[in-house]
Amino acid sequence: MTLKTPGPWPFLRRAGLASLMLLAGCTSIDLAPWPSPVRELAIDRAGDVQTKSVTAQLATLSPVPVMGAASVTPAPTAESRPYSSAVAARFPAPDRVYDTPGLSRGRSTWTSQAELTAWLHEQARQAERTASGQAAVLTIGRSQEGLPIEALVLTSGAGTDAASLKATGRPTVMLLAQQHGDAPASAEALLVVARELTQGELRPLLSRINVLIVPRANPDGAAKAAHLTNNGFDMALDHLVLETPEAQAIAKLARDYQPTVVLDAQEYPAVGDFVDASSGLPKSDAWVSYATTPNLPEFLTKAADEWFLQPLVSALTIQGLSSEWPYSISTAKKAKTIAWANLQPNNSVNANALKNHISLTVASRGVGLERAHSQRRVHTQVTAITSVLKSTAERASELAQLKPYLDLEVIDQACQKDRVMEAQATPTRRTLQLLDANSGADKPVTIETQSVHLLRTVRTRVSPCGYWLKANATQAVERLRLHGIQVMQVKDVAALLGDIYQAAVPVAGTLNLAATAPVELLRGVVDAPAGSYYVPLNQALGNMVFVALEPDSPNSYFSQALIDELSSVARVMSQPAANLRELP
Repeated sequence: MTLKTPGPWPFLRRAGLASLMLLAGCTSIDLAPWPSPVRELAIDRAGDVQTKSVTAQLATLSPVPVMGAASVTPAPTAESRPYSSAVAARFPAPDRVYDTPGLSRGRSTWTSQAELTAWLHEQARQAERTASGQAAVLTIGRSQEGLPIEALVLTSGAGTDAASLKATGRPTVMLLAQQHGDAPASAEALLVVARELTQGELRPLLSRINVLIVPRANPDGAAKAAHLTNNGFDMALDHLVLETPEAQAIAKLARDYQPTVVLDAQEYPAVGDFVDASSGLPKSDAWVSYATTPNLPEFLTKAADEWFLQPLVSALTIQGLSSEWPYSISTAKKAKTIAWANLQPNNSVNANALKNHISLTVASRGVGLERAHSQRRVHTQVTAITSVLKSTAERASELAQLKPYLDLEVIDQACQKDRVMEAQATPTRRTLQLLDANSGADKPVTIETQSVHLLRTVRTRVSPCGYWLKANATQAVERLRLHGIQVMQVKDVAALLGDIYQAAVPVAGTLNLAATAPVELLRGVVDAPAGSYYVPLNQALGNMVFVALEPDSPNSYFSQALIDELSSVARVMSQPAANLRELP
């Protein structure tokens, strides 16, 4: 069999060739040369979107259809806007009007939980009226107030269970929205997309892909228009430790259905700190990004960028919508510094990428706007989501080859390769495009930035073969298994060669480390009694295991108190000669 390596990516020739050869020997899959993107858009190292020959390219592209149109005449509205009419004029409504319960003419509230449930069940009924359609509404969990967290499963396969979707051989897309209760347009957009997949223009895509839709991940927050969950957690940052039942429900869905692509639809603050810092308002209709945490396979990042993000940006541009890489303004507002995206493994986009999913975020300009610009916000989301669904369908065969390669590359790192413990974004400068808060005129502001497109490695550590956990680490084991991570239990007492952690600065009692707290590694023999656990790193989710169980890794299970003390975890440095059984 001929091994085909992607020519434009030299890392495959120098570092990943062994993995590719292993893939060829184990899976009999040719990894085709990396194709040039159809739409030649690129995000530069500072996060700017640069368009190459835009005029020539747009002439060859078909406009993204506008879904859910109820009328070509915008409905009258009494929306109040938290800024001047001059600013509001910069964000006109789209030509067509989207129709959901929460977007009905004259409506002053968003879609309720009861309306959302009824909508999903109606779409499932519509899907099953076609000969090849299969659909189901699943209750995947309950919020802290007991409200259902629901998912709509759409496929043209034999059934809607996880095994049936896998049997289709088609990629599955998971669409997730309203992790923040004050991001309602994201949920309304998924209701529109659900209808278009079951009875509208997107219906033909189900012959090539499967789709999971979770329109409201935080129903308690949605009921109160609150950003956080009931216990005060930001669930969008709870996708590694899984403290909230809401995040646990999403993790279980991903574990069971194994999506190839995950899109997290959010909304970003349209007012607030930006005005205080620079008298400017954010101009972009959407913040769009893919995962940027350390330890991701380079092929995964390339696929997210070239196959998905670039076509998405093109689709927005065609619709007259602007986009930007996500950023957050510094609390030291006078310094006018910003950070681009988030490197931590706990947010939804990064955690899903650590599972080797293509992981994307689209945040429409919305938080703080109440119902203002609701049609444009939904239009932004629908345009972006439609692009991702179409890209998945177009790349179905390539995605089928990509997943086993990624899994084997991660497995190959166990026992030998260095993994990144800490990385930092690279300082740079760029001009941020804002709007004057009074006049609505463009207001470019030059700022200091931290670019995630140029990560600097600060600390590395060689990968062990796996991790030993004490028998009392049941909470950590439970969370690992919610992610789909393989955990073994020691059946008979064993001695394991390993590295034992010790705090570099001794303290009395139980220690919970901050992300940068130092530890020392002491080589020795780990006594593993029956009932303790072994978590191997030679598994597809090895990168997630690494960041979860290295105690001084950001957001580790030790620093978050799921593991009570350093002596409860150790690095196993050779394949264990122990009697192990996999937990059922």
